[in-house]
Amino acid sequence: MTHILSIDEGTTSTRAVAFRPEGRIGAVHGEEIVQHFPQSGWVEHDPAEIWEKTLRAANRVVEDVGAQSIAAIGITNQRETIVFWDRRTGDPLAPAIVWQDRRGAAICADLKARGLEDDVQGRTGLLLDPYFSASKIRWALENWPEVRAAAKAKRLAIGTIDSWLIWRLTGGLHVTDATNAARTLLMDLERCTWDAGLAALFDVPMEALPEIVDCAGRIGETRLIGGRTIPITGCAGDQQAAAIGQVCLEPGAVKSTYGTGAFVLAHAGGTAPVSSNRLLSTVAWRLGGRPAYALEGSIFVAGSAIKWMRDQIGIIASASETAELAASVPDSGGVTFVPAFNGLGAPWWEPNARGIITGISGGTTRAHIVRACLEAMSLQTSDLLDAMRRDGVSPSLLRVDGGMVANDWLCQDLADVLGVTVERPRVVETTALGAAMLAAVGYGLFADLESASVMWHAERRFEPALDEETRSVRKTNWATAVGQVMSGLQR
Repeated sequence: MTHILSIDEGTTSTRAVAFRPEGRIGAVHGEEIVQHFPQSGWVEHDPAEIWEKTLRAANRVVEDVGAQSIAAIGITNQRETIVFWDRRTGDPLAPAIVWQDRRGAAICADLKARGLEDDVQGRTGLLLDPYFSASKIRWALENWPEVRAAAKAKRLAIGTIDSWLIWRLTGGLHVTDATNAARTLLMDLERCTWDAGLAALFDVPMEALPEIVDCAGRIGETRLIGGRTIPITGCAGDQQAAAIGQVCLEPGAVKSTYGTGAFVLAHAGGTAPVSSNRLLSTVAWRLGGRPAYALEGSIFVAGSAIKWMRDQIGIIASASETAELAASVPDSGGVTFVPAFNGLGAPWWEPNARGIITGISGGTTRAHIVRACLEAMSLQTSDLLDAMRRDGVSPSLLRVDGGMVANDWLCQDLADVLGVTVERPRVVETTALGAAMLAAVGYGLFADLESASVMWHAERRFEPALDEETRSVRKTNWATAVGQVMSGLQR
């Protein structure tokens, strides 16, 4: 057995990666996932498409490395996205409601108006926002007759993407890991158990929810990949997997992942942190029944802004152009881009916010707009790190990963705006690597995550080179643009 197979089901693609124990990639295959936008603020996936393409990607990788070489499988996934299926037939009952979807905003606003947010945050570590799964579930039960009927008949299964994949892979095992459960607004953060009071608050039938399990161990097994029985021994939500894959194993270590969205996680140790700056407290992992925790800030739009420039307005032909275009101008020419396509995440948590581009003049070129788009990634991250500093986390090093960080210009800009060293790993499939590390521990290949950290290797460091005055001006201009977004909501 020479490989761990990692299944990384993300927002816009599903990928399978075979890792060797030293961290080298043996094979990788990806399939694009189609996003559906039925109306403004709504984002859906087809659960059947996710399953079919995930299975195909996994089997193609296994064909490349040989089924006999696969020791175990690790799974990581887009987190808050929720799936509804019939536990008798295994068929989906409705579209999957994606984490970016904002249709639960009115439900969350009502609960906030009733003064319930502090209690909910105290139990879950999360804020009342439609980003999380619970309001999506309640909306589905209220608006989709098929889902409601299945619930009444006690045949409804509800789960995040990991649950959906494990159910299909195993032939009916209904489980989720503690990191994914922590993103639903339904789990007691300290006990890592479903909270009956929260389920009642959102009218969620508890019998439809999966069992919560550790992130590493013998979770289940499948014969659908490679034609032989392979154990599933690791599972975690994508951002927690990325933190593990970046070896953020000591309190205070911080990583940021730049995919469809961007997510900053700081390891907080064995006690759930309490944020005074509208950051989230979440499970980093649970091993042997003992959780470790993280402080998290969420950015809803990152790589999806690049995709928007390419697919919707056509000012770039590919993401690879952005570094050269950004470098072709000395600055953004006064342009600021706030890509709030699906609301603003931390620390504002405003689901109704929408994006703006300010400062456009007759001299504005596509290079200025592209640069402003990339700068927005750095400035959004800066807001999160500033909030973390106020909560007592002061990193001198930020480890970055995700598809966007192949862009050297962006990595340097992050270092410049943040004023900290930015470190990029050799393997940018860090989320998949984290799932592989968990699976390797669960299989027994390594004794613990510290031992599994031999799979991680650094590639390059970027040091800050921006003067404080320029940094301050950029942050001030950004704050002004965000203020315009927020003030527009009040009119």
